[in-house]
Amino acid sequence: MSRRPVNPIARRFAESTVTPSNGPFHQKSRSSPLLSIGLLLLGAFLLLGYMYSGSGTAIKENSREERTREALSVDNGEQLSCGSEIRKALPLLQEVYGDSMHKVLHVGLDTCSVTSKLLKEDDTEAWGIEPFDITSTLDNSCKNLIRKGIVRVADIKFPLPYKAQSFPVVLVSDAPDYLSPKYLNKTLPELTRVSVDALVLFVGTPGHHTSKTAKAIQLSKAGRPAKLRSQSWWQRYFESLGLQENESMTRKFEQLQMQKSYKPICQIFHLSPDLSL
Repeated sequence: MSRRPVNPIARRFAESTVTPSNGPFHQKSRSSPLLSIGLLLLGAFLLLGYMYSGSGTAIKENSREERTREALSVDNGEQLSCGSEIRKALPLLQEVYGDSMHKVLHVGLDTCSVTSKLLKEDDTEAWGIEPFDITSTLDNSCKNLIRKGIVRVADIKFPLPYKAQSFPVVLVSDAPDYLSPKYLNKTLPELTRVSVDALVLFVGTPGHHTSKTAKAIQLSKAGRPAKLRSQSWWQRYFESLGLQENESMTRKFEQLQMQKSYKPICQIFHLSPDLSL
C-alpha cells in the first residue's frame, strides 16, 4: 500500500501552531508567583510604614509638649518665664533662707519644672500649684506629679487648699502678672496665710522683650496677656495691703547676686508673711 504524500505547506502550518515552551503564555505563568511575592512584600512594607508613622506621631506629640514647656523658659536665648528664673536662683535662695527651704510651695505657670527640681534637693519637700487649667498640654512627668497630689491645678483667685502656715517658704512666679488688683487683693493675703518665714515673688519686668512665639504660648496657657508692672507700682501695692519687704533677706540676696554675677531679668521681692509687722 503506497504512502500518501504529505503536503509540505500543511506540515509547516501545523508546526507553526504548536505553542513553544518558551512562548509568551508560558512566561506569564512563570512570572505570576514572582508577582505574588512582590505584592506580599509591598503589603509588608506598607504595614510597617503605617506602624512606624503611628509611633512617630506619638513621639512628635511628646516632643511638641516638651518644646512648648521649654519655650516658656527660653527662646533664642531670651528667658520667657520667671519659673525658670527661680530654677536659676535656687542656690541663692537656699543660702539666704537655709533650712526653711526644706519645705517649699511653688505657685506659677512653670510649677512642675520648679517642683521637680526642688524634689531633687536633699531633705526637701516640695509642692506646687498650677494656677491655670492646662492639663491637656502637660507632659507625662507633670501629669504624674498631679496624680500623686504633689502638684495641684487650682484657681488662685480662691482660697488655697492648705492650712495656715503650711510652708516655711512660698515661691511665686508669673502668676501675679495675670491678675488684676481686684484679685491680687485676695490672692496675696492667701499666699501669706500659708507661709511662715518668707513669701518670694518673681514677676515680670516692664520693657523686657518677649517674642511673638512666647506671647502666643503664654496666651494659650493663661488665656490672657501678662500685665507687667514697675517696681514702684509693686511697692506701693504691698504697702496698701500692709505687706512689708524683708530688708535683711533682700540685702543678703542682692549681695549674693553680686558675688555670683547673677543678673535676673525678673523682679524679685522678698516679703514678710506677717501682716502685723
